[in-house]
Amino acid sequence: MTQNSDEIINRAAVINSDEQAIAAARHLAEQAKGGAVERDQQRIYPIALLNQFTALGLGSISVPREFGGAGLSYQTMAEVFRLISASDPSLGQIPQNHFGLIQFILGEGSAAQQQQLLSAVVQGKRLGNGGPEKNTKHTRDVQAQLVTTSQGLQLTGEKFYSTGALFADILVTTAMHDQQPKMAFIPLPASGLEIVDDWSGIGQRTTASGTVKLQHVAVDPALLMSLPAAEKPTLRGAVSQLIQAAIDAGIAQGALDEALEFVRSSSRPWVDANVSRNADDPYILADVGRISTELSAANALLTRAARVLDSIDQQALTAENCARASIAVAEAKVLTTEVALRASEKLLEWGGSRGTLLRHGLDRHWRNARTHTLHDPVRWKTHAIGNYYLNDALPARHAWI
Repeated sequence: MTQNSDEIINRAAVINSDEQAIAAARHLAEQAKGGAVERDQQRIYPIALLNQFTALGLGSISVPREFGGAGLSYQTMAEVFRLISASDPSLGQIPQNHFGLIQFILGEGSAAQQQQLLSAVVQGKRLGNGGPEKNTKHTRDVQAQLVTTSQGLQLTGEKFYSTGALFADILVTTAMHDQQPKMAFIPLPASGLEIVDDWSGIGQRTTASGTVKLQHVAVDPALLMSLPAAEKPTLRGAVSQLIQAAIDAGIAQGALDEALEFVRSSSRPWVDANVSRNADDPYILADVGRISTELSAANALLTRAARVLDSIDQQALTAENCARASIAVAEAKVLTTEVALRASEKLLEWGGSRGTLLRHGLDRHWRNARTHTLHDPVRWKTHAIGNYYLNDALPARHAWI
């Protein structure tokens, strides 16, 4: 089962400026606020909103102008994800892998592959991730196999954490071919390919981050790319993690915004506070000040990380400048993770018992923060940062740093 964009989108708009992209993201974020609680509680896909995202041209803002895209900055890309995720982080996460895959195409695709795939993205096609495999030793352990048959190349395997695949036009997944990992781009629908929404996580409930089953699925050799060698300099990880951090910053902002409104309008003060409004409780005021400061710091590091990425010449990547980008993003990711968790928990504390009532849906902020921030452990971010500054050790080259 797939729910791609063909029924709704014939051709997406093309955004031409940072200002236009931010305006489109603000518009979409405003649209996403309504129904966010209902979508979370009832697991209703944000399909109409996702189609707006694509139709507005937001899906191609990182595609270089030579391929017809906007070629916008990483600062703008991060801000787009932050704004949308403040309203609905599931909507923010669905295209997350789409952008990571654009970066992969730019780094690993041939000129012909770049032209074909990126032109499709500009026209409104969405890339979906056939994610890691659930029952392997670790996230980079690939058991799916790509074999040559009398009918051509065929891929067999099963993937999980496949965020965005259910809503994609092109599925992108890894498989072993002649003992080498390859990335296959498979236009949807495809015979032998089934996408199942069996995601049961406590948060990010409408991302459809479930299972992809592939049984002898035909793969076009022209749409097959090699994964880069471990030593090859690449920005893929830094770009992917920048988006992750932006989503977490958005979760924190959404939680804080809703907390302030709830404290003002729907909560009552503690009996010993001797104030008529909960908004005048001195301890809550101090807490709000701390969380606001922490969020400002996280957003500042997010912006700095994006600027570091923007400053790097992608035609002259080195181990050193790629490491510098990854460390800058990791520093931002540490703070966005911490403030997303803290803001979403403080929201419930400030609101009191009534803040846990189902009708308010305030618990979704913590569930989303806790779930999304588990994509890669912060303890390994701080380890990489410390090892970089203390021992001049460059971080690993993969999509999680």
